[in-house]
Formats: sequence, C-alpha cells, structure tokens
Amino acid sequence: MADPQWKPSTRAPMLWAVNAALMWLPVFVAQIVWAVLDGRWTTWPHVTAFAVSAVLALAHVTVVPRWRFRVHRWEISDTAVYTRTGWFTQERRIAPITRIQTVDTERGPIDRLLGLATVTVTTASSAGAVRIAALDTDVADTTVARLTEIAGRHQGDAT
Repeated sequence: MADPQWKPSTRAPMLWAVNAALMWLPVFVAQIVWAVLDGRWTTWPHVTAFAVSAVLALAHVTVVPRWRFRVHRWEISDTAVYTRTGWFTQERRIAPITRIQTVDTERGPIDRLLGLATVTVTTASSAGAVRIAALDTDVADTTVARLTEIAGRHQGDAT
C-alpha cells in the first residue's frame, strides 16, 4: 500500500508548537517557585535544571512540530480511511468504510484560534478511533460530509 497523500493544514506545526509550549509552562513555573522558595536561584541546581529544561523545551517546540508535519498524512477512498501519524513512534492505520460507526469533529480553543479541527472516525476496532488531526476547518467539514456519504452507501453493521 502506498502512503496516504494528503497533508494536514500548513498551520498544523503552529498548533503543535503552541501545545508543546503550553505543556512546558508548568515545568518552568515549578522551577521559578522552587527557586523563589529556596532563595538561592543562582545556584547550580537551579541554573542546571533551568538550562536543561530550556534546551528540551526549545527542541520540543521547534523540532517536533516540523517532524510531525513531515510524517502526518491521511487519505479517504471509497473503501477506507488511511492515516500515518506520529513523530518518534509512527503508526499507519487503515479503517474500512464498512466498519465506521461515527464521524466526529473536534475543535479546541487553540484549534479554533488557528482555524483548525480534528476529525475522529470511530470504528468497530479494538485499536480505537482513527484521528485526522490539524485540518483546516473547511477541509474537516468536507471530510465529515464525504465520509458520511460514503459510509451511507455501504450496507453493513459496522461490527
């Protein structure tokens, strides 16, 4: 099978970078609180912890989103939904149309700010739902409508 052809939105790296930055925020707040309570914020444990955190956070915010964008792909045919996701561990999923139970759209606050959405295709699979992340809102809406139409043409009980 060939890899899925369609990419997420060009704004996907920004979404992933903002989410990564927000994940690191409590780490830096905890370090500041620790330094203030300790009263010796310029000592080597504080400086070392901050420097290591800063390097890791910078890599997570700058490298990982670009890497994910190069990996993430998706595609829909008349017979299946195909996805490839991940950055360190990569996963390829194929969900037959006849197994689709629901198709949902999710838009979190940062997604809405960037005009993005995630389409979740729930199937009768123990592996869980197939997620197509970071799509432009209009692409997500079109994808949901198309999947609903294709699934409606297939006779099956989605089990």
